[in-house]
Amino acid sequence: MIVAGFLLLAVGAADLVRQFAPRRWIGHLAVAIILLLLGSVSDALLPMIAALVVGALWIWCMPDDRVAPLGFWPAVLLGVASIGAVVWIGSRAEAGLIGEVWSLRSPFGDVSFDLAMLVLGASVFLLESSNLVVRAALDGEHTWRPIDVNLAAAVAPGVAAAGDDAAKAADPAFVADAAATAPDRRNGFKGGRLIGPLERMLVLILTLAAAYPVLAAMLAAKGIVRFPEISRDGETGARAEYFLVGSLVSWVIALGAAFLVWWAAHS
Repeated sequence: MIVAGFLLLAVGAADLVRQFAPRRWIGHLAVAIILLLLGSVSDALLPMIAALVVGALWIWCMPDDRVAPLGFWPAVLLGVASIGAVVWIGSRAEAGLIGEVWSLRSPFGDVSFDLAMLVLGASVFLLESSNLVVRAALDGEHTWRPIDVNLAAAVAPGVAAAGDDAAKAADPAFVADAAATAPDRRNGFKGGRLIGPLERMLVLILTLAAAYPVLAAMLAAKGIVRFPEISRDGETGARAEYFLVGSLVSWVIALGAAFLVWWAAHS
């Protein structure tokens, strides 16, 4: 269990540093030192070192300034590793120095240090890291690339055809005009940086609290709010696809985190 918590915590902290720290290397160094100290006092230094290595690999696999080279598959591997750590490793009997003074109660009973780290790691991951996963999934749905003939064909179907139309589509000026009029696939993502984390945290909390009617109402309300935009969709259905892919990936991440916490709490 502590392995899964440290993995998610290291990855989530690294992405928060990338998003908010003015000097990333200082932020990453500070986070690494804090996490190593946490691993030392909790008698889990080796799992924390492994988590930091995974966090470094995550930064390379899931860049925040370009398309992820491996898509969202790193998130799938991270999810599998986290589930395996929770299901097969379980909770420890001793938590080192911090376990001697650790005491945390909840309405559902005592919360062990390992479980608290899992909840913290899952919550931190649901903030910025999940945004990157959703973006990687959305990027994978686009087959065109900017400043390319395929972009012109996507923006104006039928223009990039054989003969003179193909030559027109290959004209740099035409492609530039098409790129200027094309909808930016990430224009709406800045708002998602706030809406997405709030939504995922609510899904996590409502799922763990077994408030399923409230959860269903919230998810339905999101669809109702976005319905006017989706209803103006064209023949391609791009807006509906964008909404469905982004929402479903985000919900799956939040429900997966809730499953991890639920399994750990009842194991």
